[in-house]
Amino acid sequence: MSVDVAGLTHRYGDRVALSDVTFSVRPGEVFSLVGPNGGGKTTLFRILSTALVASSGTARIAGVDVRDAAVRRKIGVVFQSPSLDKKLTVRENLLHHGHLFGLSGRELAGRIDEALGRFRLADRAGEFAEKLSGGMQRRVEIAKAILPRPEVLLLDEPSTGLDPGARRDLWDVLRGLSGVTVLLTTHLMEEAERCDRLAILHKGRLVAIGAPQELRGEIGGDVVTVRARDPGALAEAIRAKFGGAGEVSDGTVRLSRERGHEFVGGLVEAFGPQIESVTVSKPSLEDVFLAKTRESWS
Repeated sequence: MSVDVAGLTHRYGDRVALSDVTFSVRPGEVFSLVGPNGGGKTTLFRILSTALVASSGTARIAGVDVRDAAVRRKIGVVFQSPSLDKKLTVRENLLHHGHLFGLSGRELAGRIDEALGRFRLADRAGEFAEKLSGGMQRRVEIAKAILPRPEVLLLDEPSTGLDPGARRDLWDVLRGLSGVTVLLTTHLMEEAERCDRLAILHKGRLVAIGAPQELRGEIGGDVVTVRARDPGALAEAIRAKFGGAGEVSDGTVRLSRERGHEFVGGLVEAFGPQIESVTVSKPSLEDVFLAKTRESWS
């Protein structure tokens, strides 16, 4: 395995940020850690990137314990906050990063040219980093991270601040990294959907792991979304008449039901004047997340 995490636990004083987290990432996978702010994914990322030592448990990358400084030769890291020197050009940023890893001369020049071509940056090599768009800066960050040819690339919320077009370009880049295992953190379900597998963290605990399609299949049934003027009151009325809890968010009530189309008929008959619109769909990763986090603390 490229990444092996076993019984990983971390505390900040009395607060438990990670609790007995165990999972593995296969070579060549694109794997995401998903969860809300405070779920534990940033703490786990910091441990894997060697910025933090866990309270207990183990984590190994490419067979090397993350507490061993040698693991830094195995990983490339892109933090959420930009790490480019904006007063240097794109090529100069790559050059100085290569020097930090002991690269020089023709080998380094060759790797820089390869990275510039791979990430479609060759025509921007002489531009100062501060002049680049957010999406372009992200490309340079990733080019810099893979310059030493790591086995595992770690990215913390890589699409933060990017527009939809730049986000799509970022994923084209990630999917083009043949032979590199990618582990990223995200709170965006649409981003997790693009990954081979994902792990859902909630309040420091691993509550689900699997491929997106597998996790959606575990939920089953249909998702009925009802838009109403007073969704809170409608949710209570639905619970009283039909049973089951509904999630209230953004002016809607979301319910999981078998044979959703049949359920809608009775719903409209009972509460028609309160309902503005109704849709029926199959479960999404957002529904998986809501269901798994409810289960973990019910």
